[in-house]
This record gives sequence, structure tokens and C-alpha cells, in this order.
Amino acid sequence: MKKITLAAITALAITACSSGPQFRVDGDISGADGKMLYLEASGLEGIVPLDSVKLSGDGSFTFKQARPESPEFYRLRVDDKVINFSIDSIETIKIKAPYAKLSTDYTVEGSVNSSRIKELTLKQMQLQSGVDALFKALQANKMTNDIFEDSLSSLIDGYKQDVKLHYIYSAPNTAAAYFALFQKLNDYLIFDPLNNKEDVRCFAAVATSLNNSFPHADRSKNLYNIVIKGMKNTRKPQAKTLEIPEEKIVETGVIEVALRDVKGSVRKLTSLKGKVVLLDFSVFQSPGGAPHNLMLRDLFNKYSAQGLEIYQVSLDADEHFWRSSADKLPWTCVRDGNGVYSSVVSLYNVRQVPAVFLINRNNELKARGEDIKDLESAIKELL
Repeated sequence: MKKITLAAITALAITACSSGPQFRVDGDISGADGKMLYLEASGLEGIVPLDSVKLSGDGSFTFKQARPESPEFYRLRVDDKVINFSIDSIETIKIKAPYAKLSTDYTVEGSVNSSRIKELTLKQMQLQSGVDALFKALQANKMTNDIFEDSLSSLIDGYKQDVKLHYIYSAPNTAAAYFALFQKLNDYLIFDPLNNKEDVRCFAAVATSLNNSFPHADRSKNLYNIVIKGMKNTRKPQAKTLEIPEEKIVETGVIEVALRDVKGSVRKLTSLKGKVVLLDFSVFQSPGGAPHNLMLRDLFNKYSAQGLEIYQVSLDADEHFWRSSADKLPWTCVRDGNGVYSSVVSLYNVRQVPAVFLINRNNELKARGEDIKDLESAIKELL
């Protein structure tokens, strides 16, 4: 086997000295004659290559690596096909898979956590497929925007409840629970540790369990840092009597919003008078953020020439993430650093995100999302 010396040196942060106790991964990848199989570590800083072998004949392979000091994550990769697994101690894991369906049809023996990681991977794939199907239906005009949003929310909420119950809270001290926290949908974390209070609790449960067993592990420390940030961002401020400043209310009855966009310029909601405005409150760094923005882009592309404008208020805790995500958007996008506890959110009585409101050309608030049966039709009526 070809050892990747530089990568092995880098991997010292993850693994112990190679002369000490080791774990072993063997098995076979059928239908991959002549292809390279890579063993890689999934570290906090990214993927680190550890070893490789050229497959031949029956596709059998064996890898040995230093045992990690605390539970760690690894993966087998052929081309762009990946199998994720975890190592908790001196283990021997056997993995068999057909090359054609490497990521879905593999079997794993010798690691309960790795078996549960496979279950989570398949569930995530099913969720992604469901979300993709919804968006295709929306693009094909087979469903309204409102049904799309409701269906999207239902899919994501159902997934999260299932994973919370069966993988996180049922066994927070396992590698599978940790793996569940960092699964993604459209490259966004499904469980949002910075903006969602319930999701922060999931991270806290795993952080506490991991810290009890491995207090000095880098993953333990990193997870606790995430939880602390999340708790700070989602901590409800002391209750105050909400007073609406007179300058926030204009003659037409819409409540003013004046926040900075990605370039630092203050953008006022009322400056869009003469346009039909879709006022949107969103969290970009959430699993539904990308599909929601795709829906908004579809509406904007259809009706901007007729006078539709979007004024989007980001409630993201991570300013850098918001800036990167909003930089290329064709509509007005601002950010409220106070997140879901901002005064603007309270003034508009936003109960959940995403939340939309429609404002007519005279700066009059005409409808809020939960009262709109068909968003596109409602926009067309105002145009």
C-alpha cells in the first residue's frame, strides 16, 4: 500500500502514534477493478488522506491505522463515492460494497455506530431527494409557493423529530449522535446550532455526554464552543414592554424597517414605495434557507419587470455566512444582528421563519403569509 507521508503527519492531530494500538478496516469493493480506494480521516479542519490501495481481482482491501484517542470519523472513497464510518477503539471493521452503489448498498460489520451512521446517511439522502422533488414540482407549476413552503417545512421537521428521538436524545454519548448533528441539506446544516433554540439543545446533549467521557478531545471542546455561541444567540432577552416608536410608523400604516445591506448601506423598506414588496424574514443558515430563496428567485424572475421587489431581512447569527450567501442576490437583502429577538421581528409579530408579508404600491401592508392561500396569485393581484 502507498503511504501518504505528508498527510499522515497532518493526521497526527487526529490519531495517536502509528507504533501504538491500531484499528483495522478490511473488506471488498466489487466491480472496481483498477480503481483507487482511499482511506481518509474526517477531521474538524476537513478531509485528511491517510492511505490508499489500487483495487484488483475481487476488490479486497485492508487498512490499518493508529487508534484515535477519542471517537473519530473516517471514510472510504472511490472516485466521488463515499462510505462514512466511525472508530471508537481498537476495532476491526469489515465493509463490503458494490462500486456502482458504493454509498448506499454497502454492509458494515463490527461497529454499531457505523451501522447507525449508514442509517442516517440513507435518511439524509431520502430527505434531499424529497426536497429536490418539491422544487422540481414548484418549477413545473405543479404546486403553489404556499404548498411548497408547507411541504418543505413538513419534510424537514419530520426528519429532525425522527433523528432527535432515535439517534440524538436516545444515545447522546455515541458517535452516531455526533454525526447526526452535522448532516447537511443543500450544503446547510439540518440542525442549526446558532439560530434555533431547540437545535442548540440537541448539540448541548451530545456535548455534555462527549465531554463526560472525553473532556480533553478537540471535538468535545469544539462542540462546547458551538453550544455556547448558540445559547448566546438564542437567549431570550429580559421581557420589556414593547413600544412602537412613532418614526417606525408611516402614514400608510406599514412599519418601517431600516437595516444595512451587504455593502453597509442603510436600506429603508418605505423607500420601495411604488413597488409591490414581498417582505421576507429568513435564516439563510438553515436547512430550508436555500430552497426558500430558490422559490423567491422564481417569483422575482417572473414578476420583477412588472414591479415586484423583495425586501429580505436575514436573522442569521453568522454575519459572514449571510454576507457570502446574500452577495449575489438580485433583491434588497439586509440583516438584523439581533436575530429572532429583534424589535422588527416583534413589531411584525413574526412567529416562525421564513415569514412573508405583502405590501402594495402605496406602502400599505396587505397580507401576511399565514393568511395567504396562494402567494403567487396574491402578488399578481397587487401588481
